[in-house]
Amino acid sequence: MSKRAVLEVIALDVEDAVAARAGGADRLELVTDMAADGLTPSAGTVAGIREAVDIPLRVMLRLADGFAAGAAEDVGRLVRAVGELRRAGAEEFVLGFLDVHGAVDLDAVERVVDALEGCPWTFHRAIDRAADRDALRKQLDGLPGLDTYLTAGAAGGVDDGLPTLLAEAGRRGDPGYEQQLLVGGGLRLDHVPTLLEAGIDGFHIGGAARPHGWSGPVSTEAVAEWREALDAA
Repeated sequence: MSKRAVLEVIALDVEDAVAARAGGADRLELVTDMAADGLTPSAGTVAGIREAVDIPLRVMLRLADGFAAGAAEDVGRLVRAVGELRRAGAEEFVLGFLDVHGAVDLDAVERVVDALEGCPWTFHRAIDRAADRDALRKQLDGLPGLDTYLTAGAAGGVDDGLPTLLAEAGRRGDPGYEQQLLVGGGLRLDHVPTLLEAGIDGFHIGGAARPHGWSGPVSTEAVAEWREALDAA
């Protein structure tokens, strides 16, 4: 590939961020509480990481486990959090909300996106739980700042979702499919050649960067192994 593939690594704290940067990560996704699959970190954490590393950061906007935005007051809390996080140095974000029927909760997404004021953002793996992925993409098409979909292609992970990922990669440039595919969720090194061959150029790792699990820090060596595999291909 002529363009270097993006390697995004989940970071919980400054130690993770520094290790991921040293291993060759291009970008970090900042979260807290991985027991709930990643929630919004504190503004203090964001500020500390922003000071420690010079690579782009995408900050999770999610208050609770699951993909519902919650009540109107919960969306209001997220909007207020956006202001606090931006003042702490956040310039890029991650979000995504579904309604009880598995459709995108467009009202909630639009309220939060309005607060971003054009900041780049990723629609996260809520797409893998959507009732209709194509409809979701088309509803979100044109929202300011949306440049990435984080997806495994299926709720069960990349093994299950590989055919969907390859099909969506083949549609890049179509309406609703202009955004970068950032593949994550059960992603392994042996998936990489097939994904790269399909033109996919975004890779997201969390547990794969932590040989000792989520109770341990990011390993520079583990990230470097992924960087080497992406660059070699």
